[in-house]
Amino acid sequence: MAYSASNTSDARRAASATANDIAGKAADLADKAGRHLESAVTSAEGTVRQVAETGREASQRVNEVAGNLKGAVDKSLKDQPLTTLAMAAAAGFVIGALWKS
Repeated sequence: MAYSASNTSDARRAASATANDIAGKAADLADKAGRHLESAVTSAEGTVRQVAETGREASQRVNEVAGNLKGAVDKSLKDQPLTTLAMAAAAGFVIGALWKS
């Protein structure tokens, strides 16, 4: 009977050691996964910031171009009103023709 109890005790120790080993490996994997997730979140936040900044810059440039265009049209209206009217009519015709097709 002592031989059987010794085997049971050894089996329990081996099972306990295996369980501890598995628990340690699981904790290591969870730690690695946490670090990778944190790195991915940080990278995504940086990308979002870059996209937002690029959008702001593009918006500023569009506003700048719109302001320049308005200034050019105003100047053209004052200096050459008939030419400006003819160009507006031609642009309207082209847009209308494209709209139909």
